[in-house]
Order: sequence, then structure tokens, then C-alpha cells
Amino acid sequence: MTLLDSNLTTQLAGLLEKMVNPINLVVYVDSSENSQKVIELLQEVANQSNKITVIKGDKSSQNRTPSFSITNPQNNISVSFAGLPLGHEFSSLVLAILQVSGYAPKISDEQRKAILRLGSHDVTTYMSVSCINCPEVVQSLNTISIINPKVKHIAVEGSAFKDEVDALGVMSVPAVFENGKMISSGRSSIDELVAMLLSQEENGDSSDSSDSTEASDSSLAQKMNAKNPYDVLIVGGGPAASAAAIYTARKGLKTAMIMDHRGGQVVETESIENHISQTHTTGAKLANDLTNHIAQYNIDVFTPDWATSLDVAEEPYGLHTINTKSGGSLKAKAVIISTGATWRTLGVPGEDEYRNRGVSFCPHCDGPLFKNKNVVVVGGGNSGVEAAIDLAGIANHVTVIEFMDSLKADQILLNTLHSLSNANVITSASLSKIEGDSKKVSAVHYMDRNDNNAENREKILHTDGVFVQIGLMPNTKWVANKLSLNNRAEIVTDRKGCTSIPGIFAAGDCSDEPYKQIVTAYGSGANAALSAFDYLIRDPHN
Repeated sequence: MTLLDSNLTTQLAGLLEKMVNPINLVVYVDSSENSQKVIELLQEVANQSNKITVIKGDKSSQNRTPSFSITNPQNNISVSFAGLPLGHEFSSLVLAILQVSGYAPKISDEQRKAILRLGSHDVTTYMSVSCINCPEVVQSLNTISIINPKVKHIAVEGSAFKDEVDALGVMSVPAVFENGKMISSGRSSIDELVAMLLSQEENGDSSDSSDSTEASDSSLAQKMNAKNPYDVLIVGGGPAASAAAIYTARKGLKTAMIMDHRGGQVVETESIENHISQTHTTGAKLANDLTNHIAQYNIDVFTPDWATSLDVAEEPYGLHTINTKSGGSLKAKAVIISTGATWRTLGVPGEDEYRNRGVSFCPHCDGPLFKNKNVVVVGGGNSGVEAAIDLAGIANHVTVIEFMDSLKADQILLNTLHSLSNANVITSASLSKIEGDSKKVSAVHYMDRNDNNAENREKILHTDGVFVQIGLMPNTKWVANKLSLNNRAEIVTDRKGCTSIPGIFAAGDCSDEPYKQIVTAYGSGANAALSAFDYLIRDPHN
């Protein structure tokens, strides 16, 4: 029996033709079933290229089995994995093999320089193979360690090392640790990770992340503050922002972008089958495609950073100012706001306190960490019911809590949910509190909206995890006192993408564009860009 099917093997063989130099796969295994699967996987990979050799290492020299290192005999470059990197992490394995062999990572010169400034680090990423956010972190840290061998990195499959994960209190992936302490949690880009590691060094404590970005923020702020005003400033990094940037740059406008990460919310999408001209792609690949397209133009990109406030020009065609989290600011005659949306939160006590310690927003990412445990899913729409179905195959029991008196998901999903023996539904329930033991979630409190007896209305349900699936919230709080918003907190625009302030435009999911789709975000961004161009060419001061 093989772990890779024929189609995947064929694709793998084609990819491995890009290898530059021979590499070794040094494997540390015992007699366990997982170890045998790791050997089998690595041998199947090695069979596709004569530049790959599998070597058994001394397992007594390692504290994790099964594990393996990808090494280049010509230098001291090495990347390590513990567990079985299949699923979403198989792409991380293949990319690591190519890069260790000498295949050049696709990063900018500026990113490479920042990586080479890093000192010594020894970091561990805990991931799950079903996590759609984990590969970006794993691949970014692998790339960092390959460019700068002073940074050592190992990606650990959480479900294969459950005792280790439980001892560290890891309840959400990806989770990055150094010296036994978590220094990063959740999706992070290569820019964010480099900034985090640099700031750890500058703060003088690589195990303390409380001030993890302060020093790097200062550097970014200085860079921003030294810039002359732009024609157009775009806030955001997703499809709408990318389309807007490309259109304004092609119009010859001096353009800059401010973003917390490249690709925006789209990177959280596992599978995309309605992206016109592509029968299938993934969020991570599309984000990379957008990044590469933007790089073809003279566009200044400031990341990782995000806008915190907007200072509006005193008169038309004056300079608007965007102030950022780093402490920097940029000015432009036209601003396009494309900040997208984020997961809507419950806003109840305990939600923030136990985030990543039992409170999660990604069942694909964190579900495997709740194997044989009891979990709660809050939300009865399609995303909530899909999450419940997914989790029911892993968890001991799943309870769906819905505020309304019935679930709103598609009937075909409801049929599947109701057929599950380890899932139940509580409707007309308002979740009021998430409780824990200071380390992890232990229970949820909810109000029974059908119970008229005030003394009996509050119910307690013991649980190990809470997955919040109640939709998205536009990232517009930072402009709420400057621009007109609707009752959904979306920026109100006209057909041209114009807001209530001359020279300020909005596009994508943060705007009142009715259909929140990638393809409509492209159109919305292009529309706002063309409107900005039209606005600027009518400037009477030119």
C-alpha cells in the first residue's frame, strides 16, 4: 500500500526535477506504525528523484520519533519535521526539499536582507495536517532557516505528539515556540515572522513576546515617515486591494499599500473552485499569485502593519493621512480602503481570555487537537453546521448552539448533522460566558430564551472547546468616526466606490458591496482605482 496516489506521484516527480543539488532525508524512527508510515512516505518521495537519499539516523540522538531532517551534504542547511507531513503539509515537505537542494525561495531582496539580519534562534511550530493556515507559517520559517542557518526550525505534527502538545497547552495551531514559550499563534506571513524574531532579539529576550513587535515597528515607522506623499494609498492586502494597486500603478500613479499580511482573508480559504479561468486553486496559492503580480509594478508595500486612524484632508485634493499601528504615517491625495473582514466574535466574558486555549475560529486547523473531547460550535448557519459535521469525525461529542429558534444552514447539511449519533443541537440559546480553569476552556454558559423562569434560564454546558462560527465583521472600526457606515458596519459607497469624503474610496468586503466574493472584490477594487484616477486628473492644482 502506498501513501501517495498515482496522480500525486506524477506531479511530485515533475516538481522534483527543479532540484539543484542532491539532498539526504535523515530519518529517526522506531517500530511504531507512525514510524513505518514516515519511512514509507520518504521512500516514495525518494523514488521520484535520483537526487534524494533516505538515511536512517540514530534515534537516540533525537527527542522525537518519528522525525526526519532534510539536509544538504554541501552545507549546513537543514529543515526538520516530526510526524507525518501529509495533507496540507505535504506541500511544505516538497518545498523544503526543493529549497534545501538549492532552489531559490521566491522572496524579495528586502525580505532576504531582513532574514540575514537574524541571530540564533531554535523554534518549533506545532501544526496539524488539516490546518489551512499552518503551511504558510511552516514554509515561512523553513525558508527563513534555509536562508539563514542560524535559525533552526522543526515542524511538529500535533496529533502525533499529543503528550507534548498537552503539556505545552497548545489548543490552536499553528503555534510557534522558542525556549518552551509560545512566541506566535495563528497565521503569520514571512514578513510578520521575521519582524517578530528580529524584535525578540532587539528586546533582549527571545522567550518574551509581550513586546514582540515594538522594535521592528519603530524601524517600519521611520521608513514610512521618510516617504513623500503618494498619489494613491491603498489600505489592505486582499483581492480588492491588489486589484486596486495594480490598476493605479498601471495608470502611472505613485502607489503604496499598507497591509498586515499579503493576500488578506483569502489565505484562510481551503479550496476555491469559482475563480474565473481556474477550475481549482487554494487560498494560499492565490495569495502568492497576487503577491507576485503586485511585485511586477513599482508599488511600495508596507507590511506587517495596519491602519489605526484616518486624518481627512481639510479641503478637496488635499492630503489624507493614514496612521498605523507601527507609529508611522503616510499621506496621499486619494485613499482606497480595502481592509476586508474578520471573524465575528461573541463579545462575551472569557472569549478573549481563552482564545487559542479552547476558543477557536478554525475547525480545520484546530479540530485534530480536540480528538475524543467534547466541543461546542456556536452558530447554526452553513459554516457552523459544516464545522459541526467536520468536528464530529474527530471529537467525542459536538453540540451546536444557535441563537435563533432553528438552524439556518442548507437542508442537505442539516440532514447530515441530524444523522450523526455524537452531535446535538440547542436552539433559542444565547451564549453568555466562556469559563475555564485559567489554562483552558472548561464550560460555556448560555441563556435559554424559551424559559420564562429567570432562575432557570441560565444553563451550563461542560466542554473542552468552543468553535465560533457566526460570520464576519468588516474591518472598519478605525474609520467609524470619519466615514458613513451602514447598520452592518460596512463603508457606504456609491456605484464608483466613492465614500462620503472626497478622495476616499472603499472596495471589497469592508464596503457595502452586496456580494462578498473574490471576483466581485476584484471588480470593486478596480472600480475604486479607476474612480481614484478620475478624481486625481480633475485636480485643479495640477
